[in-house]
Amino acid sequence: MVEYVVPAPKRRRGRPRAGESDARERILAAAIDEFGEAGYDGATIRGIAARAGVDSALVHHHFGTKADLFGETVGAPMRPDLAIPEILAGPRDEVGERIVRYVLDAWEQPDVRRRGVVLLRHAIGNKLTTPLLAGFLSRELLARIARSLEVPDAELRAALAASQVAGILIARYVLRLPALSEASVDDIVGRVGPTLQRYLYD
Repeated sequence: MVEYVVPAPKRRRGRPRAGESDARERILAAAIDEFGEAGYDGATIRGIAARAGVDSALVHHHFGTKADLFGETVGAPMRPDLAIPEILAGPRDEVGERIVRYVLDAWEQPDVRRRGVVLLRHAIGNKLTTPLLAGFLSRELLARIARSLEVPDAELRAALAASQVAGILIARYVLRLPALSEASVDDIVGRVGPTLQRYLYD
């Protein structure tokens, strides 16, 4: 099994001087520590900035949001937090298919697939990576979908949809089940999309 190891850049104490070139690396190193100790939900930009000895504005300048920084920290191959709002903005009766197509189109790209497979393999059962990845997906993917549903069981519906997508990724790209790995994206979208649609809206 391929191991995914998050690099740990060397950090120095104290606030960076104007024009200091290692600020970005120090912020990234601090983020690794903060996410590792506090988890995704518990980590804050302010806390990461304090660890790095910089102002919070500099963290935002280099990395944007906490989701941006997390994605950079773990080398996340996709950014569902950015794609989901656009997916949900389209016709409601096509949301399930658009989610599946977005995921598969991304994973069909060799670099995304390579990084994604490594991340999935390392995340499953890993006591550090699993809660980080779960927190990121819960906050940035599931919560966004659930808020759009406006039904009492929205979180369960969103979690079921996410479990379907995760299962497809593992079966197609990690386990490489023959029939599924050889199927076209269009075929999978046509078969799995309606299932997501039912989970979310029926």
